[in-house]
Amino acid sequence: MMSKNYLTLFIVPFIMFGIASAKVVDCRIATPGTTECNPYSARFIKAKEIKYDLDRKKLIVVKTLPIPKKRASIKVVSVADMIEKYVKVEDSIRFKGTEETPLEKTKKQKIYTRIEKIRLRRKALLEKLQELKEKKEKKRLEALRLTEEIKKKELEKKRKKQGLYVVKKGDTLSTIAAKFNMKTNALITLNNLKKKSALRIGKKLTIPYSQNMIDALANAEYKVKEGDTLISIANKFNLAPKELAKFNRIKSNTTIRVGTTLLLPLPYKIAEIKRKKKAEAKRKKIAAGKKRKMIRGFGKRKLRVTATAYSSHRAQTDKTPFLAAWNNRLRPGMKIIAVSRDMLTRYGMRNGTKVRIGGLPGIYRVRDKMNKRYKKRIDIYMGTNRRKALRWGRRSVVIYW
Repeated sequence: MMSKNYLTLFIVPFIMFGIASAKVVDCRIATPGTTECNPYSARFIKAKEIKYDLDRKKLIVVKTLPIPKKRASIKVVSVADMIEKYVKVEDSIRFKGTEETPLEKTKKQKIYTRIEKIRLRRKALLEKLQELKEKKEKKRLEALRLTEEIKKKELEKKRKKQGLYVVKKGDTLSTIAAKFNMKTNALITLNNLKKKSALRIGKKLTIPYSQNMIDALANAEYKVKEGDTLISIANKFNLAPKELAKFNRIKSNTTIRVGTTLLLPLPYKIAEIKRKKKAEAKRKKIAAGKKRKMIRGFGKRKLRVTATAYSSHRAQTDKTPFLAAWNNRLRPGMKIIAVSRDMLTRYGMRNGTKVRIGGLPGIYRVRDKMNKRYKKRIDIYMGTNRRKALRWGRRSVVIYW
C-alpha cells in the first residue's frame, strides 16, 4: 500500500520536468517540420495533489500543485540535417562510368555545333518563308483593293450613264423597251424585275442612258442647245436629217435657234401617230355608217328645220312648266320635242310621232306645240338644265319621221 508521501515524491518530478510552453509541442508528436519540442507531457502542468483512500481504493484530489518554473525545450534536428552536417556522401564508383576522352568531347562538340547550325538555318528558312507569305498576302490584298477601286469607278461611270424613267399610264415593259430601243429581257434584268411584274404608275425604272437622253426619248422632243445642228441632233438619235426636218416642217438648211423644241420622228412615236390616225379613221367610218344607217333605216320623210332648246322654267314656258300640250306630263330626261304648228298641219306630224334628229342619238317624240308665229321649227326639251339649253342655242338640223 502506497503512502501519501511516496505518491507525492513519484508525481512531483514528472510535474516539474513536464511543464513546457503552450506554444512548444510534445516530442512524442513532433513532425519533420518541428524545430523544438517538449520532452515532458503537458498533461501534468495543471495536476493536483492526490490522496489515496484505502477504504474506497481510489484517488481523491486534495489541492492544486503550484506550476513549476519553465524549463528549456529540446531542439529537434532532422535526419537529413544530421546527414548533411556530419556525413559525407560520395558518388558510387560502380555507376559512375568512364570519363570522356578529349577526342570524344571534340566529336560531341562538333555534332552539337552542326545541330545548332541546322537549327539556325531552319529558323532562317522559316523566317524567309513567313516573309514571302506576308509579301504574297500584301500583294493579294493590294490586287483586291485595286479591283474594288476599278469596280467602284465602273459603277460610278454606269451611274452617270444611267437615268430614271417614270412609268406612265398605259406603259408596259415591252412598250418601254421599244421606246428606248432595248430588249425587254435586258430591261427586266437591269431593274431586277420578273416577266409578269405589274408596273405601277409612278414607278421609277433604270435606263442605260443619261437623264437628258431619257427625257428626250420618252417625250420624243429635244430642246436645242448651243452648238447643235440639224445633222448633229439627227446623228444623236440615229435619225436621217431630212426625215427630222420633214417631221418638224422645216427646211434642211434652216438655222435652228437655241431653245427651240424639235419633235423627234422616233419609231414608237410614228407608230403611235399611225395608230391614232387609224383609230380616228375607223371611228369616223363607224360614225358615218351609223349615220347613214340611221338616215336610211328610219322614217320615210326628212326635212331641214331650225332647232332650238328649252327647259322647264316659267321664263321659257308658262305657269305650268311640266305640263305640255295635249296634257302630256314632262319629266327631266325624257326625249321630247315641241314642233311648230305648220309641222302638224302641213307635214303630217301629230302627238306621239317618232322623230330622229340628225347629229343626236336616240328617238324623240312630239309631245308639245310651239307658238303660231314659228315655221319649220322644233324645240328640244332639256329637262331642268337651263345652261345646256342655252349652250345648244339655235342650229339647223335635218329631222326624219
